[in-house]
Amino acid sequence: MTSSLSLNPADTRVLDVDPLIDDPGTRIVVCCGSGGVGKTTTAAALGLRAAERGRKVVVLTIDPARRLAQSMGIDSLDNTPRRVKGIAPVEGAEGGELHAMMLDMKRTFDEIVEAHADGQRAEAILGNPFYQSLSAGFAGTQEYMAMEKLGQLRAQDEWDLIIVDTPPSRSALDFLDAPKRLGSFLDGKLIRVLMAPAKVGGRAGMKFLNVGMSLMTGALGKLLGGQLLRDVQTFVAAMDTMFGGFRTRADATYKLLQAPGTAFLVVAAPERDALREAAYFVERLAAEDMPLAGLVLNRVHGSGAAQLSAERALAAAENLDERGIVDQGDGNVELRTSPEAGSPAPARDTPDEHTQAPDKTPHSAPTPATAPNSRATSTPVTATTDHATTDHATTDRATPDQLTAGLLRLHAERMQLLAREQRTRDRFAALHPEVAVTEVGALPGDVHDLAGLRSIGDRLAAGANPAGAA
Repeated sequence: MTSSLSLNPADTRVLDVDPLIDDPGTRIVVCCGSGGVGKTTTAAALGLRAAERGRKVVVLTIDPARRLAQSMGIDSLDNTPRRVKGIAPVEGAEGGELHAMMLDMKRTFDEIVEAHADGQRAEAILGNPFYQSLSAGFAGTQEYMAMEKLGQLRAQDEWDLIIVDTPPSRSALDFLDAPKRLGSFLDGKLIRVLMAPAKVGGRAGMKFLNVGMSLMTGALGKLLGGQLLRDVQTFVAAMDTMFGGFRTRADATYKLLQAPGTAFLVVAAPERDALREAAYFVERLAAEDMPLAGLVLNRVHGSGAAQLSAERALAAAENLDERGIVDQGDGNVELRTSPEAGSPAPARDTPDEHTQAPDKTPHSAPTPATAPNSRATSTPVTATTDHATTDHATTDRATPDQLTAGLLRLHAERMQLLAREQRTRDRFAALHPEVAVTEVGALPGDVHDLAGLRSIGDRLAAGANPAGAA
């Protein structure tokens, strides 16, 4: 049994992160994976490390959580890249910068309309109720707008490296489907019908078409509502000249993701469900001819006492609980010495001594005829004192045992966790031996500042020997 999910270079490829982010040919890194595995933190840590090694980096997050902004010391993120202060370049690295931004889906859509439509048409589109609903939360809009924003950033050619933090779960790869879904939407029968009046020339054609249109729109009006149908028709008419541009740009960004300058990193935790999702990502990326750099196995646990197995730890804990198998005499001599008489006390008082002594001697003051130092005189005080001292000794004697047994059980749980992690990692490696892997040791707490991101970056670069696995 190993102390952590340590990689064996003989049978597993090791992902070396630094050459990846140092390579001028690497222009885009996409971090994808299921929810809760640390994609946002990984993306931010990679961005910080690349910037401090001399590259001009922008991190684009699609996750609406505020963790990225907080860890970078920024009050909030929006659709505009904001520079991060506090970058500490490594020796010999110059010119590095780190910027961060969070995708604003609606604002990105608005920018596209403003850039590709004249003033009057843009105003009509932006004010259209159907467009406002579509741009604010229509299914698939976020992923398409992520494609648009990535394309915009790459076209500006202002950044050496763009790092994309994707949404959680399998929707993380939905942006790969955005061009196809958009094409299906634009080529759909409903859109073709709604666009038909603008594409048919001449009064005869319009008269003939309007007969069919009135029948269909009447039915749609009942189904959708007359006002909604008019809003959709107005939106389609205004957007008609822009549809081709959407498709062209989406296809261009899709090809950009397949280009050699792009690298995908799949982020996962060493857990069964997370690695199952990771396997899905790996297979999907291969099917789409997307360049996979490797797997980041995040939050790997370790132990500084791996030589003590879970079985041995549990057996030792049980021995301590039985209180008789483990010899405690020599280690507790001082607890068996009476503080008053200075002589050894019984190693273990019987229940009768605890319960009967107070009943034999009443708790009353001694009579004048009794000698001060006689046994009779001291019996009330001595019995009470012995009772308290014995209880105290028993408690002191049990506390180290109970504490030790508890620690042994915690260690056994940790070793069992490591064994489960090892099995899941081995299963993934057996299915995908071609995937390079780097491990990141678990931190004792959350990452909330640049120092924490640097620590994650160091662990990312550690590769097969995750430092500080906790």
